[in-house]
Amino acid sequence: MLIGNVGAEPEVRYVEQGVAVARLRLATTERGYTLQNGTQVPDHTDWHNIILWRKLAEVVEKYVHKGDKLYIEGRVRYSTYDDKQGQRRYMTEIWADNMEMLTPKASSNTGAVVNEPAPAPQGEESSSDNQLPF
Repeated sequence: MLIGNVGAEPEVRYVEQGVAVARLRLATTERGYTLQNGTQVPDHTDWHNIILWRKLAEVVEKYVHKGDKLYIEGRVRYSTYDDKQGQRRYMTEIWADNMEMLTPKASSNTGAVVNEPAPAPQGEESSSDNQLPF
């Protein structure tokens, strides 16, 4: 479960048989604080790669924009691939099952909830065959 802000406009593509898949970057921030001894601990931001399929991706395409606050529920997926220089790269993604839009919109319903299980991955999770079209 993550609550964070969208860092850039989401990318949406359509794959086999018109199935929508969206990718977005979500920033989650732990607020800084001051220890009893006066030491300042700064804010810490982590970036997450979120993948949404079918109806979730269609909602993202229509309504989600850079800066919007989202609640995401999903599963962690790990994969590897070799880049153009032959270097092994590791990727961590969250495949969303549920999404709630938390940014108030004056002209639309707020707090819309969309629930849809992500499709089961094909093949071994760590194989490069599992790459998305981004």
